[in-house]
Amino acid sequence: MQQDFLSVRDLFVNYETSEANVHAVNGVSFNLEKGKTLALVGETGAGKTTIARSILRVLPNPPAKIKGGQILFEGKNLLELPEDEMRRVRGSKITMIFQDPMTALNPVMYVGDQIAEVVEEHGESKAQARKRAIEMLETVGIPAERYEEYPHQFSGGMRQRVVIAIALACSPGLLLADEPTTALDVTIQAQVLDLMRKLNSTLQTSMLLITHDLGVVAEMCDDVAIVYAGQILEIGSKEDIFDHPAHPYTLGLFGAIPEMDTDSERLSPISGFPPDPTDLPGGCCFNPRCPQVRDECRNATIGMAEISQGHFCRCLNVKESNNANPG
Repeated sequence: MQQDFLSVRDLFVNYETSEANVHAVNGVSFNLEKGKTLALVGETGAGKTTIARSILRVLPNPPAKIKGGQILFEGKNLLELPEDEMRRVRGSKITMIFQDPMTALNPVMYVGDQIAEVVEEHGESKAQARKRAIEMLETVGIPAERYEEYPHQFSGGMRQRVVIAIALACSPGLLLADEPTTALDVTIQAQVLDLMRKLNSTLQTSMLLITHDLGVVAEMCDDVAIVYAGQILEIGSKEDIFDHPAHPYTLGLFGAIPEMDTDSERLSPISGFPPDPTDLPGGCCFNPRCPQVRDECRNATIGMAEISQGHFCRCLNVKESNNANPG
């Protein structure tokens, strides 16, 4: 069995201010193998971006505080590394694509120089960095003659290609992609996803993809983790989640997707709203919105149960129906 080169174990993250204590991530655990892509799926505010930023250690501090857990990357706990060593990890071994390429790029620098800057920061000469930047522009489908142009001279899709070039310039082992196509129209989104898939295959880069678009997940990912209120409620292979969804929240997400091959006139979205992260409900965090809720759900501590090999779910009903033990 291939060894997991990223392992997040029992991660807790709070945002602490004088007014409130936001419980953003609450005991998240998952593993990622080399060359694989794992999707973190859930509604806005579920804690997906906080998980990714914790891995890269770029949380705003204050108010963010990592309260517990481990993030093991290539056998080292990233949370214990001194900052100077962590700086060498960022960019060269782990990089991140942020949601909005326009705010991720420096508006007063040539796009080529912004790629070269990353390479130079990790020890290459100016000449080598410029050469690598030109190579990366061409890799993502941008002509080398556009090196000395500014971000505003590019379309949204082309700007996102520049951001991808920056992220991959040092051939990292892990790419954290935070909704990389949200701001793009459908046609450009398809082009960018195709580019990312080809680069991922060519470079054997592992990827953590943050999204709430299950269509993107179906196209891009090997495994899926369903995130809600800072917890993983269900995790398994793409086939497990799409063919055999188990948690009521997962079923609700699929119920909100239009089906083109049926005659149904109405969707079946999840009722209610996500909980206030400063005042999470007891028991199962999904219980206020769950159509299968019962008294035990409001009080019991609910662990993960393995319902088939590699497919885990955090639900009392699922555990009972499958006679599985908590993971």
